[in-house]
Amino acid sequence: MIELPRTFLEMPRWWTEGQAWLESLPRLVDEQCRRWNLAIAGPIAHGSNAIVVPVVRDCVELALRMSLPGDEDVTQQVRALNWWDGRGMVQLWDDDADAGAMLLERLSTPLTSRPIDEVMAVLGQLMRRIAVPGPDDALSTGDIVTTRSAELEPQWERLGRPFDAAILREALDIAPTETTSTAAVNGDFHSGQVLAGHREAWLMVDPVLYRGDIEFDLGRVLWWDLDRMTDIVPYFDIAVREAGLDRDRARDWVIWRTVDYWLWGLQAGLTEDPVRCARLISALSR
Repeated sequence: MIELPRTFLEMPRWWTEGQAWLESLPRLVDEQCRRWNLAIAGPIAHGSNAIVVPVVRDCVELALRMSLPGDEDVTQQVRALNWWDGRGMVQLWDDDADAGAMLLERLSTPLTSRPIDEVMAVLGQLMRRIAVPGPDDALSTGDIVTTRSAELEPQWERLGRPFDAAILREALDIAPTETTSTAAVNGDFHSGQVLAGHREAWLMVDPVLYRGDIEFDLGRVLWWDLDRMTDIVPYFDIAVREAGLDRDRARDWVIWRTVDYWLWGLQAGLTEDPVRCARLISALSR
């Protein structure tokens, strides 16, 4: 049976839940491998919520992803992967949502290993690559903004007005609540979710399927890698150019999403990300 990495066992999520599942996980991986006729073929990788086990079936290299059973994220990811069907996304071979299991094509090198200008170019290209028409019942980016915008000022007040009111006001003034776009959008997108593939040079993992403006997660794209940027604007411009975006619309999305995340991060007790948000706002504010 597998041995779980200590770094996975110490993830913050497991401080309050999932202990029984963690104890049973080596057995569950063994059972899933038997069910899907898989042979383990290498060391385990992991994120904050799931492990990925390299496996082989009939000489085909695949990856078994296991996360907490009953986690709604698995159901959402299965739907998203089926919708995109390998277009800019890892290919889903099989799934057992009740077991928290997905069988995926095997990917390799993380995009984070590449120079930052290449990273921004690839992310911009992928934003455009997946912008096929989205499903009518997918959550709209405009609806997300409308709902969350109503919460921003009260949250800002509760947190003791942690940044200048002019920043909050700008975010609310330019909030992109209206859109005519019906494109499919990945709502959890950054360089840590992109790996080198074989069918396509780079492929996304763990997507969330929305519909609307593909600029939705451009703010996350930037703040995720902000520590690698000495001057932010040129990298913003690379992503905008490669994705074929309207620069002003893209900037509005970055401002709104960054203020949204800034307040969320403060509420969650984060310390480093709010500093990144402040830097990003400063770089792109008019």
